[in-house]
Amino acid sequence: MQIDIQARNFSLTNALRGHIQRRLGFALGNRDDHIQRIMVRLSDINGPRGGEDKCCHIQVVLPQLSDVVIEDTEVDIVTAIDRATDRAGRTVGRRLTRQRDKARTNDRHELQSLVMPSETESHEN
Repeated sequence: MQIDIQARNFSLTNALRGHIQRRLGFALGNRDDHIQRIMVRLSDINGPRGGEDKCCHIQVVLPQLSDVVIEDTEVDIVTAIDRATDRAGRTVGRRLTRQRDKARTNDRHELQSLVMPSETESHEN
């Protein structure tokens, strides 16, 4: 799982980078083989003025599916990261489940279409 982390308007410490990687590992680790890349953008919208302005933007690139994009803004950057990674994990899980279910349904329909013509032929005879 390739993870690209960038910070805007504040410094990205090694501790914060490690926290992001751990949280993404917890949230997305079991789906690692389905993920091409994860991009994390951290920003401090208001700068030193404070307020609820720490933003964590996560984009998860999945092959053959649209990207999952999650954004969370909080007073504390760690809280924004935690909430965004949790939401990303749930959203990616739902998206992959839908893809798997759709593939199973398509396989079932293809199998039925292969079986159905032979049954109709036997009824005609």
